[in-house]
Amino acid sequence: MSIAQQFLQLALEKNVLKLGEFTLKSGRVSPYFFNAGLFDDGRSLQLLGDYFAQTIVASGIEFDGLFGPAYKGIPLATSIAVAYQQRYQRNIPVTFNRKEVKDHGEGGQLMGAPLQGRILIVDDVVSAGTSVRQSIDLINQSGARPVAVAVALDRQEKGVDDISAMQELQQNHGLQTTAIACLDDLMAMLPDDSDEAGRVAAYRRRYGCQQNG
Repeated sequence: MSIAQQFLQLALEKNVLKLGEFTLKSGRVSPYFFNAGLFDDGRSLQLLGDYFAQTIVASGIEFDGLFGPAYKGIPLATSIAVAYQQRYQRNIPVTFNRKEVKDHGEGGQLMGAPLQGRILIVDDVVSAGTSVRQSIDLINQSGARPVAVAVALDRQEKGVDDISAMQELQQNHGLQTTAIACLDDLMAMLPDDSDEAGRVAAYRRRYGCQQNG
């Protein structure tokens, strides 16, 4: 199986990816729901980090450090750094942010390694892109340079305009983007004659964006 297929199988196994009928924050009724917070044990986080690392290497993205936005980006970035060390013997610094600025101890909004050089932002999905834009601001303020975003699942879904949040990050912020899997990968896994495949295809026709190109 491809990395995307292995990842989706793991997501289904862990109930990270559920099929059914789910009302999203946007008000859209989606035939699937993705909750990366349910990658909640050593095995699934190890596999997730390894799938991410292989995907990032295959994308050709060059970077010096990882940034994981609070909260879901924190275990993702950590698992990726461990995977890079294990698979590629590359030691990558990892930085996180706090949602609340700390005014005692070491203080500040950032924790982990200092932000330096080219930074890859890691998250579960990009919906409105708010979390990534906040991350971009923090990275720029620290004197580093955001260069790319890697997510677990690209919903390939239109935002306010006719492009997806991932495409907006490419066009408006000049960031490279990559994902372990996308909605097309999910559709390819579902039996053609299944109810789930029909619902996902209908959702894709209604809300899907043009392919990244």
